[in-house]
Amino acid sequence: HSGVRARPQTSRIGCPVAMADEEEVNPKAYPLAKENLTVTILDLVQQAANYKQLKKGANEATKTLNRGTAELVILAADAEPLEILLHLPLVCEDKNVPYVFVKSKTALGRACGVSRPVISCSITSKEGSQLNTQIQDLKDQIEMILV
Repeated sequence: HSGVRARPQTSRIGCPVAMADEEEVNPKAYPLAKENLTVTILDLVQQAANYKQLKKGANEATKTLNRGTAELVILAADAEPLEILLHLPLVCEDKNVPYVFVKSKTALGRACGVSRPVISCSITSKEGSQLNTQIQDLKDQIEMILV
């Protein structure tokens, strides 16, 4: 019996790996940033964190959108389940705020300067911020992948 039972477990262990591959291309995670754009995004996220222009987490991102302070929303495509942040693109489109998916919540968390995965964050606007030109450049790049 134990031998029979072990077999499905092996397939079950193999399953998450297969699922992780599918997760990377979750069709709902659109637009998904390519490698080089992801580097740019995470770099800006890191700087925004230093300039106190970053709100971490889906709830805080939602708040910035509702208050109209969000410049750009970054979402993690590997959030599990993805539905927990899929309300954000709708709000973004409603408020005309660009949003983009990056592949890894772990990398996003690291860029945000926290030791936990971050599934969503929002870069906020600030008068006369040194980041304004970079934020604008990134917004333009994201508009380009949306076309």
